Amino acid sequence: MNTSVNLAGVTLKNPIMTASGTFGSGMEYSEFVDLNKLGAVVTKGVANVPWPGNPTPRVAEVRGGMLNAIGLQNPGIDTFIERDLKFLEDFDTRVIVNVCGHTEEEYLEVVDKLSAEKRVDMLEINISCPNVKEGGISFGTNPKGVEHITKVIKAHASQPVIMKLSPNVTSITEIAKAAEAGGADVVSLINTITGMKIDIERQSFVLANKTGGMSGPAVHPVAVRMVYEVANAVKIPIIGMGGCETAEDCIEMMLAGATAVSMGTSNFYNPTATEEAVKGIEEYMKRHQVEDIQTLIGAVR
Repeated sequence: MNTSVNLAGVTLKNPIMTASGTFGSGMEYSEFVDLNKLGAVVTKGVANVPWPGNPTPRVAEVRGGMLNAIGLQNPGIDTFIERDLKFLEDFDTRVIVNVCGHTEEEYLEVVDKLSAEKRVDMLEINISCPNVKEGGISFGTNPKGVEHITKVIKAHASQPVIMKLSPNVTSITEIAKAAEAGGADVVSLINTITGMKIDIERQSFVLANKTGGMSGPAVHPVAVRMVYEVANAVKIPIIGMGGCETAEDCIEMMLAGATAVSMGTSNFYNPTATEEAVKGIEEYMKRHQVEDIQTLIGAVR
C-alpha cells in the first residue's frame, strides 16, 4: 500500500501536513505527536525581523471554529534558523517554512537566507500579508500582483515554492492561474476567511483588531469547493486545507483534487489529530482496497 505523494519533486511519506500558524515549528507538539509519522511539518510564518503581532484579545471561539488576529507574531528569521530549524534536524519528515512580509524586499530577505538551509525542503509564501507599499492591500488579492510576487520569489528561491492563496477574493481560480503563470510549483488553499464577532453585552468587538481570520470545521465545505475549482483550472499540485478535522475530511480534499492536506485548527482541541488522520487514511485505503493513494487525487470529477 503506497501512501506517498509528490509535490514538485519532493516526496512526502503521506499527504498529511500541519497548517502554518497552528503547530509552531513542531517543537510545541512533539510531546503529543510523533513528527516522524507526518508527511511534512509546515512552520509558523517567519519574517525578516521579529514581529510582535496584534494587540490582545486576538483569539475568539465561534460556532464551528475560531477567529484569530494574531498578526503573524514570530521571532524573526535568525532566531528561527538557530532554534527551530536546528530542532527539526532530528526528525525524518519534510520541512516546509512559511514566509511572510510587508514588502517584496522583506520576503526576499527571508527567502535568500532560507535558500542556504538544507533542512528546508519547500517554501510556503503567505500572500495574505498586507502590502505596505500598496496601502495595506493584501499581496494575494490581485492576479497581476500575485503573478509578480511569485516571479520575484521564484528568481531567488532554491527550494520549490508554494503560494498560499487567500479565499477573500472574487475568483480563486484567477488567483491560482496567476500564481501558476508566475512559476509557482504548488498552490495551497484556503487561508482563513475574514470574519468578525461582537460581544452584545459589552457592545464591543471581541477582537482588538475588530476582524480576524475564520478557520475550523465551518469553512470546510467552502475550502473543498475552492480546491475542486482550482484543481480544474491549473496543472500544478494543490495542498488543500480548511476545516480538516479527520481522515475523512482529508480524503474528501484529495478526491476534490488535493495532492496533500494541511490540518490546522483541529490541532488546538485535538493535539493528535494529524497522527490520527495518517492512521485513518491507511484504514480507508485498506477498506476500499486502494493500493496507491495517487489514485484518490482528483478522483471525483
